[in-house]
Amino acid sequence: MISVPARPYPYALDPAHTALVVIDMQRDFIERGGFGDSLGNDVKRLEAIIPTTAALIGLFRAQGWPVIHTREAHKPDLSDCPPAKIRRGNPSLHIGETGAMGRLLVRGEPGNQIVDALAPLEGELVIDKPGKGMFWATGLHEQLLELGITHLVFAGVTTEVCVQTSMREANDRGYECLLIEDATESYFAEFKAATLKMIAAQGGIVGWVTPLAALQGAVKA
Repeated sequence: MISVPARPYPYALDPAHTALVVIDMQRDFIERGGFGDSLGNDVKRLEAIIPTTAALIGLFRAQGWPVIHTREAHKPDLSDCPPAKIRRGNPSLHIGETGAMGRLLVRGEPGNQIVDALAPLEGELVIDKPGKGMFWATGLHEQLLELGITHLVFAGVTTEVCVQTSMREANDRGYECLLIEDATESYFAEFKAATLKMIAAQGGIVGWVTPLAALQGAVKA
C-alpha cells in the first residue's frame, strides 16, 4: 500500500487495484463553441487544468495502472437523453443542436471528443455516459469488478456535477475514492471549493482530496 498525504487523513492507495478516472475532459465542455460555452460559462477555467491532468495521466501510464476516460455523450437520436434534460437551462444551443463543433453532446461529433492533450491511448477504457454519473447505463461497475479495481483516483470536470456525482456513485459501490484537487475544475470557483469540503467532510464521507504533487511524491517515495 502507498500512503498518500490527503484530507481528511492519508489515503491508502493499493497499487494492484487502483485506476484513474478522468471525467469528461471533452471539447464540448472545455473549448469555445461547445456546450459549456453555450451556457455562458468561462471555459478557460476548465482549460487551465489540462497540463496537471496530463501529468496525472502520465503518472498512471508510467506505473502501468489503468486509465479510464468518460464522456457525457448521447446517441444521435437522443433516445437516451430525457426531454427534461434537453429543455433545462437557458443555453444558446441545446443538447443535440449543431454548434461550432457539431451536434452538442452527441456521440461521434467533433465536440464530443476528449481534448487532444489528454487523448486516450489504445487499450484505455472510454465510457460514454448519458448521465452525470459514470455508472448509470454504462456497465462500468461490472468492468471494474472484472479488472479487480477497488480504489479510484478522480480528475476532470466539472467538480460539483459529473465528478462529484461519479464519486458519490463509486462510494456507494464500495470504492475508495481520491480526488486530485488541481486536476479538477468548475466554471464557478466557489462551487469547486464547496465540493472539495463536502467530499472530505465527516472523516471522508465521500472520499479523500489531495494535490497532484502529494500523489507524485508518495508514488515515487
